Amino acid sequence: MKRRVLYITGVISSIVTALLSIFGFLATNRLMFLKLKDSNFILEREIISKRFDEHWYETVRKDNMWIESPNGYLLKAVFLKPLETARTVIICHGVTENKINSMKYARLFERLGFNSVIYDHRRHGDSGGRTTSFGYYEKIDLQVIVRAVRERIGKRALLGIHGESMGAATTILYSGTFKDEANFHIVDCPFSDFSEQILHILRTNTPIRSSMALRVANVFLKMRDGYTLNLVSPREVVRNITKPVLFIHSLEDDFILPYMTEELYEAKQGDKMLKLFKKGAHAKSFNDNPVQYEKTVQEFLGRFKFRD
Repeated sequence: MKRRVLYITGVISSIVTALLSIFGFLATNRLMFLKLKDSNFILEREIISKRFDEHWYETVRKDNMWIESPNGYLLKAVFLKPLETARTVIICHGVTENKINSMKYARLFERLGFNSVIYDHRRHGDSGGRTTSFGYYEKIDLQVIVRAVRERIGKRALLGIHGESMGAATTILYSGTFKDEANFHIVDCPFSDFSEQILHILRTNTPIRSSMALRVANVFLKMRDGYTLNLVSPREVVRNITKPVLFIHSLEDDFILPYMTEELYEAKQGDKMLKLFKKGAHAKSFNDNPVQYEKTVQEFLGRFKFRD
């Protein structure tokens, strides 16, 4: 009888282990190899919406840049120089997008007196990289992008960083973790903690309610990609940022909830500004409020003396 119980217990344990392994592998696959939007789809969408002017892009003065990441691949960046100025903004796109999605912000900053650098995150667009890490490795890439731009524009030139969604989280992780070589930051709809964000997505779109799923995913993510979800937490580092930050979110965003930006704003010490738009789904604050968005950025730059 005792041997039979041990046998049944062993079988059940093996089945549970196998199921957890399958879940862990599939869950981390969804994260690491998240399906990206087709580049042609992004281009066509931005052209149709008139957020990307092909003629302007073809004729504007620009430099193509290939920057080596410490993570072992090349990052593709484009330094757009429509103006005779050293003032520059680096623009970080969101997950599944590419640098073409950043063009609308490049034109905004051009109107405000800045040149810009758009680039593809790892595994996106023309950049290398095997996996997406939602800011963990991306923050290291942003650090080398900042250094490369600083070498070109000089130490005294005004440099800002604008990030959207994952790009916003990456901006906070960079500026709160490393020596910050930028002068200001604009973060649009960042998540404050990736574990909480994943749990929100699971509870919204699946029957999963328990955080046990995250613990299983963390084990496999650590083995497969070298980090855990709790290490992707802008909330833990935002207090370290000493430069002015503009926080932006739309109240209609049900993907990354607005409270996350409000939480980050409250935790940030020193110079800061918050703008919550009434209209706009996730990462659509600019698309749905272009005039007010530009005025908000202009107000931020003026308030902290980043405009002449």
